[in-house]
Amino acid sequence: ICDWSWGAIIWTSVGWSVSVGLGLLCCIYVATLHENDLWFSNIKEVEREISFRTECGLYYSYYKQMLHAPSIQEGLKEMIHDNLTESKRTINLLQRMNIYQEVFLSVLYRLLPIQSYLEPVYFYIYTVFSLQAVYVIALYLTAWLLSGSWLAGALTGVWYILNRVDTTRVEFTISLRENWSLPFLALQVAAITCYLRPQLTTLQQKVMVWLMYVTTFCFCLTWQFNQFILLVQALVIYTLDCGDFLTTTQVTTLYLVQVSSLLSVWFLQFCNSMILGSLVLSFIVAALFIRHCQPGVKTGSLVVRLGKVLLHSALVLLLTVTINYLAKVRSLQLQSDEHIFKFIKSKFALGSTRDFDASLYLCEEAFGLLPLDTLERLAGTLLLYPYVLTLLLLCGMLVAAALQNLRGSTEEKKGAREGQVAAFRPDVAYNLLHTLFYGLLAFSTMRMKYIWTGHMCAVAAYGVCGTELWTVLLSALRCNTKLLLRLVRYVVPVVMIGFLYYKFWPKLMEELSELREFYDPDTVELMTWISTKTPKQAVFAGSMQLLAGIKLCTGRVLTNHPHYEDKDLRERTRQVYQVYARRSPEEVYDILKAIGADYVVLENSICYERRHRRGCRLRDLLDLANGHIMDGPGEDDPDLVPATHPRFCDAIKTDAAAYNALFTRTFQNKTFHVYRLKKKRKKNTKGSSEPSS
Repeated sequence: ICDWSWGAIIWTSVGWSVSVGLGLLCCIYVATLHENDLWFSNIKEVEREISFRTECGLYYSYYKQMLHAPSIQEGLKEMIHDNLTESKRTINLLQRMNIYQEVFLSVLYRLLPIQSYLEPVYFYIYTVFSLQAVYVIALYLTAWLLSGSWLAGALTGVWYILNRVDTTRVEFTISLRENWSLPFLALQVAAITCYLRPQLTTLQQKVMVWLMYVTTFCFCLTWQFNQFILLVQALVIYTLDCGDFLTTTQVTTLYLVQVSSLLSVWFLQFCNSMILGSLVLSFIVAALFIRHCQPGVKTGSLVVRLGKVLLHSALVLLLTVTINYLAKVRSLQLQSDEHIFKFIKSKFALGSTRDFDASLYLCEEAFGLLPLDTLERLAGTLLLYPYVLTLLLLCGMLVAAALQNLRGSTEEKKGAREGQVAAFRPDVAYNLLHTLFYGLLAFSTMRMKYIWTGHMCAVAAYGVCGTELWTVLLSALRCNTKLLLRLVRYVVPVVMIGFLYYKFWPKLMEELSELREFYDPDTVELMTWISTKTPKQAVFAGSMQLLAGIKLCTGRVLTNHPHYEDKDLRERTRQVYQVYARRSPEEVYDILKAIGADYVVLENSICYERRHRRGCRLRDLLDLANGHIMDGPGEDDPDLVPATHPRFCDAIKTDAAAYNALFTRTFQNKTFHVYRLKKKRKKNTKGSSEPSS
């Protein structure tokens, strides 16, 4: 029941104002860090574009391309029939990549009368930074809904900002898909939390369902890994269903929201087969079908029901695998995401680790286990301790409530429904399993921690400002009174916020006062040379990360790029990377010519890499894939053999005749060497002289 008293209205208004204030504070904070780190407002345009590193540059290039198109219609046509991103291929960018946000922003910028006030790059980065404000507000609302106090939201926002290193990396990877999508995921979680509250009217439930659909749709549209995140969420919903924390209507509604969102994105992405072949769709279909076929799962004694749940889960798992196999292998013949499953198999030692694609992920720190220093940083801001206490307490209560639910019959449960909801609310149960499942994901893969740490702030704040933790502690101290419970729920978060302000505000001010400047003269020199000295239709080969920058800064055609969700592109990338392997000049030349390359850019940082350990350097991965012994001292597998040729990227610099006959050096500095492929002289022999890969 809503409280419309003046006191409640003022208190709620203050809560909303604080949420907006914290969101704006976070937005200004990351924007200032970005400006101070690069001196973004004073560097050249080419330097600004180079600052969009790796795949960020590729995504931003489409925003730039749409703005430079003669019209919006022409720009969309170029997106749908793109022949600049992959040489000798015409691809549909809107189908292959999640770049609708770039298209939407470019259209908005062209339509709004702001061109004379705001540069396109600022319109782009300010939009992404503004989404951080939305992210903080969404986490704030989740904590407020769970605890009933907006002080929990305030504590959530403070923790999110203080733990910036572990909650976001938006200030230096602006265009990453997760920076667009995670704010919508947080909004979706807030909508689910509100939907699962028992006091909602029918109209409020319908509004929440539509909010869940819109936020899930936006999340799925902006990140290509949406299916894997939604799969974890579907497993959370399934677990709650097995524990009988949700009604049949709630479970079905949540599943259908996921399915309708994915199918909407599938339609907008020109029937992208990767979505139809996703595990989450197969799982939801299997869960709903088995549930329909087994209506009596939630009947019987505790032992009987546990047995039924285990059998039910086994059937769902078996049917999921069957549906996914039939859809992906037999029907769609889908191979776009096989590299992800190779990575998972190799990560848990279930498959060969010599596979190039899997090793490329495994050797990156971001895809390794969560470092322990992350927990040390989280403990330093007082976040970890209340989070762990809340987790332990709620897990115990969840297990007890689940056993109670499974022990009672359906008739008994109908009569005691209100009491059980009061004992363990479904919105709390959902958020508990959400943080547990995504926490496990974060510990297994460090890059996924950004999904977990933001929600972790909300759960910890709920523990500090909610009633469950304090009721147990005060009962243990035998002083559990309503007045004292209310007092500690309001005093403790205020004291914690005051302590965090006293301890970290000077550090934040010091951090904001540090001024740096973008400095990468070698890359600037390379981009300037390409723009002025090479034909506009020239095709460039090289590393994925560098080529994304070349497309953004120069608009030249690429042979490969960082968006790895395509089997043919992954194979092409492995072929292009043979320039860093031990291959003959003829072999490398034929490979590059077969994919239409005119120039190849070699990087000393890759050819002589020392950042990774032996076995994880790019040249080592190529040697292993080619069956060659790796560089340097160390053990090698017995089946590896010495290569018959020197390393191409190093040997070509000797200007030997075999290399000069096929390649001409056209540019070099301390970091990069660019070679133009010569036209191969035709031999006076019968047969084709066409190069082959």
